[in-house]
Amino acid sequence: MGPVDLRQLRYFVAVAEELNFGRAAERLLIAGPSLSQQIKVLERDLGVRLFDRDRRSVRLTPAGADLLPLARDLLERAQSLRDRAARIGGSEPVRLGYVDWLPPDLSARTSGAALVHVDAWVAPSHTQAARVADGGLDLAICWIPRAELAERGLRGRLLGADRLHAVGPAPESRRRGETGEAGVVRARETVVPLDDDVTAWSAWNAYAERLAQDTGARTARFHDGGITGPAFFDHVRRLRRPILNSPKGRRTPVPPDLARYAVAEPRVYWPWLLVWRRTETRPAVLDAVQALTADVGDLALDGPGADAWSPRD
Repeated sequence: MGPVDLRQLRYFVAVAEELNFGRAAERLLIAGPSLSQQIKVLERDLGVRLFDRDRRSVRLTPAGADLLPLARDLLERAQSLRDRAARIGGSEPVRLGYVDWLPPDLSARTSGAALVHVDAWVAPSHTQAARVADGGLDLAICWIPRAELAERGLRGRLLGADRLHAVGPAPESRRRGETGEAGVVRARETVVPLDDDVTAWSAWNAYAERLAQDTGARTARFHDGGITGPAFFDHVRRLRRPILNSPKGRRTPVPPDLARYAVAEPRVYWPWLLVWRRTETRPAVLDAVQALTADVGDLALDGPGADAWSPRD
C-alpha cells in the first residue's frame, strides 16, 4: 500500500458526495480527466476499488462506503492539526462565513497564509455579507450583486461556481435505481422558482428573475418554502416540468419517480464570491483573500464559446 495523499482523499469525498465525476470536478475546480486519474491512483495506493462506474452512473463500492467516514475523519483531523499549530504559533484567526459551499481544498489553499476559522452559523448570502460589513465576520463566501457590494463597502472576487441542474419527471425508459442525469433540457424549457420568503431567499430571487429574463424561462412563485426539500419535489410533480434546483437543494437525493437533468443552451452557474471589507488592512485577512482566490480565473464562465450563464452584475 502506497502513501495516502490528503488531496486525493478530498477528491474521493467529493466524488462520493456527488456520485458524478463531472459535478465533482466542477466543485473541486479541476479538470475531469485529472480527477478521474487521481481517483485511480488512490485506488491503486489503497489496494481497493472505491467506485463502480460506467457511462451512466457512479456508485460507491462496499469498500468505498466503508472508507468514506474514515476519509472524512482524517481530513477533519488534518484541519484540526493545522488550526492547533497556528494557535500555538500565535497566528491571528480569520473568521469566514458561508452559505452552502466551501472550497473542498480550503485548508490547502490557506496553509501557511492564515488560520481560517469557519463560522458555524450558515446563513443566506445577504446576511453573511451584512455580517462582514458590520465586523461580525472577516470574510464570507456568498453571492450578492455588484451594486450591493458597493453599498455595503465591500470588495468581492470570484471563488467558485456551482453548475445548476433541473429536476423533472423521470422518463419512462429510465431503469429503476439508476443514478446520474436522465438527459438534457434547454434553460428556456425549465421553470425557475421564486420564493415569497424574501428575507431568506432575496439573493436567489434576484438571480432567478435575471435568469428568466435572459433565457426566456418561465417563473413560478412558491408560497410554502418549496425551493428545497420535499415541497420542491411536490412542485415538480404538480407542474410536470423540469424545475431549476437551487444551490441549497443541489445535493438532496432525488426521489425514484423524478430525475435530475442537465441544463444547457446555456449551462447555468451560480457564482460564489469571496467578500471582505473595502477598508480592510490586516495582513492576515488580506493574505487569506490572496491565498483563497489565487489562480481561480473566470472558471470558464466568460469568453467566446463559453455557453455559460451567470449574472453579469
